[in-house]
Amino acid sequence: MWKQILSKLPRKSSKLDADSARTPTSGINTSSPGSGRANAASPAVKRAAVFPASAIAGIEPLLAFKDVPSSEKMNLFISKLSLCCVVFDFTDPVKNTPEKELKRATLLELLDFVSQNSTKFSEPAILASFKMCSINLFRDFPPSYRSSNTNLGENDNDSEPTFDPAWSHLQIVYDFLLKFVTSPSLEAKVAKKYINHSFILRTIDLFQSEDPRERDCLKAILHRIYGKFMVHRPFVRKSMSHVFYRFVFETEKHNGIAELLEIFGSVITGFALPLKEEHKIFLWRALIPLHKPKSLGVYFQQLSYCVTQFIEKEPKLAGGVIKGLLKYWPITNSQKEVMFLGELEEILEAINMAEFQKVMVPLFWRIGQCINSYHFQVAERALFLWNNDQVINLIAHNRHVILPIVLPALESNAQNHWNQAVLNLTLNVKKMFSEMDDALVLSCFSRYNEEQEKLNFTVKKRKEAWELLENAASRQPIAGNTAVLVTP
Repeated sequence: MWKQILSKLPRKSSKLDADSARTPTSGINTSSPGSGRANAASPAVKRAAVFPASAIAGIEPLLAFKDVPSSEKMNLFISKLSLCCVVFDFTDPVKNTPEKELKRATLLELLDFVSQNSTKFSEPAILASFKMCSINLFRDFPPSYRSSNTNLGENDNDSEPTFDPAWSHLQIVYDFLLKFVTSPSLEAKVAKKYINHSFILRTIDLFQSEDPRERDCLKAILHRIYGKFMVHRPFVRKSMSHVFYRFVFETEKHNGIAELLEIFGSVITGFALPLKEEHKIFLWRALIPLHKPKSLGVYFQQLSYCVTQFIEKEPKLAGGVIKGLLKYWPITNSQKEVMFLGELEEILEAINMAEFQKVMVPLFWRIGQCINSYHFQVAERALFLWNNDQVINLIAHNRHVILPIVLPALESNAQNHWNQAVLNLTLNVKKMFSEMDDALVLSCFSRYNEEQEKLNFTVKKRKEAWELLENAASRQPIAGNTAVLVTP
């Protein structure tokens, strides 16, 4: 088809002005697509030789929009869309170069027309538009896209992104789709028949792309679809939830989790109060388990934003969220521990006193463990919680419960921790407690010393018992099948 179109374009003559006509091999004026080809199209060309039977009869797609009357522009629009339904192979950069350039110029014309069009799009035009976008965008990614992230780890942010070689065309198609979906000339009542469940599912599947530029375009488009087509909102949320479920509980492989969470973050801000049970289920079953995968660092910022948005909407959710974080606490991953502590601080800034009191015992037991961490960044981040005025206020009102929990960790740090910065922070926290309630600190410290003496006494007695057993075993003669305690 493209060869037939190109064969009907005239060759550039030396007697003609350089701007009077252009062939694809000599370059196309992309700033004004199609303007140099207005006179190149022959009205006598038979449409049937170029397009399938579904194209509009009598409209030559190489004409520029400015060269046809307003009554024919929509038909020309459909013809140009049909022309762009041919997909080229971009793995070979020198293959079909003239055809690729002509298609790119036509795509730019279509983008310009959608941006400036003020008349309502007809249903055939809507159908042709979504057909063209579907043919160009919906595709199966090669195996490397699905296998390259087998071991997603902490340093995935440093990995080099993969760029699609067809981006010169894909970018224009994405821009066209975004302009088309957001155009006031597109009636949602008509377009919802073509932006259906299948179209939405295949759009969400494209978030698996390794090209960050493509995922960024998809993020904008899916967000606009969610905003314009209210009838599809529950299905969009459900489909995104399924992506999260598969990622957390099955594969732990997906490239677009951050972008999908970013969309959901803006969706949460529009939730009405009180929150529906559906939204709370999403928080418990999707967002909280998303803290579990090793690749948390790739999408942590977006995830934390979504969680805090829920708590700002309904503060009584904070206690359940903290319990969820404690359930998935990364005991052996120091970088994730630092992220969890940062998110905890944001939650504590929004939590009310009643919810805090429900979780403060297990929460500060875990914080005490972090204070004693030999990884200095974890210990520092835990001690930095005392720099937050809201956290200090919560601790001060519940100091009789919290101080006995964290004081042993503070004393252990003060005596044994290897890092000087952690040691200094520990002494500052102890000083803050003393200024807060010196009598309570002395009482807790006395109780701590008693417990330490009991512990030391128990250890001493155990050691003495073992020594007696070893001495007795060494004096006992070996006879028959008598068991013998062998010292290393």
